[in-house]
Amino acid sequence: MLLTVWPFQPLQHSVKFAQFRPIEVQEPLIVSRQLTQQEIDAVFQNIQERKRESPAVKFDFRRPDRIPKSQVRAIHVLHDTFVRNLVSSLSAFLRSYLTVNLVSVEQLSYAEFLDGLPSPTCIASLGLSPYDGSGVMELNPSLIFPILEILLGGTGKSSASIQRDITEIERKLLDGLFRIILHDLREAWKAVTAVDFTIESLETEPQLLHILAPNEAVVSVGIEIRVGDTVGMMNIAMPSIVIKMMRQKFDQQWSVRKTHASENEQARILRILREASITLEARMEGPTVTVRDLLSLREGYLLMFDYPVERTVEILANGAHKFSGQIVSTGRKRACMVDQIHPPPGYGRINEDSALGGPTSPG
Repeated sequence: MLLTVWPFQPLQHSVKFAQFRPIEVQEPLIVSRQLTQQEIDAVFQNIQERKRESPAVKFDFRRPDRIPKSQVRAIHVLHDTFVRNLVSSLSAFLRSYLTVNLVSVEQLSYAEFLDGLPSPTCIASLGLSPYDGSGVMELNPSLIFPILEILLGGTGKSSASIQRDITEIERKLLDGLFRIILHDLREAWKAVTAVDFTIESLETEPQLLHILAPNEAVVSVGIEIRVGDTVGMMNIAMPSIVIKMMRQKFDQQWSVRKTHASENEQARILRILREASITLEARMEGPTVTVRDLLSLREGYLLMFDYPVERTVEILANGAHKFSGQIVSTGRKRACMVDQIHPPPGYGRINEDSALGGPTSPG
């Protein structure tokens, strides 16, 4: 057995350590150079293109009577109520299912309003008492003739499109329809002001209804009415100048108010009003004198009234009847003794106790 012995040599391991270098943070480069003429022209060209995309709207100085958008929104809310009431009224009148939708409320000239109406059609001039001026209400022929068919016992589902003027008999049949529409229109406008809508005249050609100047601004209300498969439009126009006269009434209607004041608010108001001055008058109401005697009065004449001494005298505070009393003497002067207090109906009276946090006296 042979054994081979090899000389032992120690292993040599070489370990190399990595050297870590700190990362250098480079500062941002500041580029300073002038723009070329081509780059400047490109910037101005982009600005001009943006201006062309949104052109400016010219102001029409011939129509200064346009109303603010807030009032247009209030009219939109008002006619929403009108549309909801009209659905119930017309359904009961025609005994048929129908839908009514408010489509638009916008401002435009009277000429533009007439140009958007069909011809022939059923167009009425509306009186706006007690306000001066006239309005317009139009019903499309596509809506008028199906309604006439329903009123005469038909179904109103005729698919034939009728383009002709309405006859005198058909106008009489439509009186009930107009009466219902105008009644609901009055009720809706009562929330703002009382307007008595009445039909003054009825025409078939829109261009023949010369009740307003062509360039006069109007508020146009478009209402879509669907009776069965038939769809038609009802258009109402009112002069913007008339609606501008109602601006204060619109502000009063849509402003938020408190219905009842708290005791603290009543006490605060009483403290403010305590130093206010009020004019008091004692009047002997009732005595009369003839015009002959009045014209013959001269200085030094004695004017006698048929007024009993025991009769009460009305006492007015700032022109309003508040008290009743008797004429009495106090020293060398005459005075009025309060016998009865007349509180205004439906109101409470703030007294000194309420100012101190106590209960309020009933009116």
